[in-house]
Amino acid sequence: MRVVNVTADADTFTCNAYLAPEGRPTLVDAGAMEGVVDRVREETDELDAIVLTHQHGDHVSELDAAVDAFDPEVYAYGDHPHRTEALDDGDEVTIGEEAFDVVHTPGHADDHVSLVSETTIFSGDVVVHDDGAFDYGSFGRTDYSGQSREELIDSIERILDRLPEGVEEMYAGHGGEFRGDVRDVVETALSRAEKREPKYPDE
Repeated sequence: MRVVNVTADADTFTCNAYLAPEGRPTLVDAGAMEGVVDRVREETDELDAIVLTHQHGDHVSELDAAVDAFDPEVYAYGDHPHRTEALDDGDEVTIGEEAFDVVHTPGHADDHVSLVSETTIFSGDVVVHDDGAFDYGSFGRTDYSGQSREELIDSIERILDRLPEGVEEMYAGHGGEFRGDVRDVVETALSRAEKREPKYPDE
């Protein structure tokens, strides 16, 4: 499945917003980069759906603009004025050309979900490949109010329980994309999270 990071050239803080332009054109997270709509239009004339991994500002700031431009269905676990379809653990949603299982993965955010197909995971901020804290297998921060390292650990374990053997592509909310042994990256992130040490010890 072809996936395009439409916020790759951002010069302001944003999540990675991923567009699957073929099949059912779908945007995973809207990001916080002005010009996301223009970038999407470079790849597709239509956007059928937006799926939110969670609703932190860096993931949804451009949602209004994207909804105004394309009038897509909006999938989210938590309530949102633009939500047209509620997600729940165990649901299935089509992104691009593949069907993805919805895995509720709180800890970094109560409404966080990860999306897993036979080949691909959109992991949001729960698990990332490299994000400045670690180069191979990192995890979402849990040091802000309302976040929980224990819930995050449970969520990473839930991902591993439901991750098919054939998954070789990981698209996370921050850092680089990863192709290869995704399970090993997730297991490494889990091991680091279980140490309960601060992710950013200087903060």
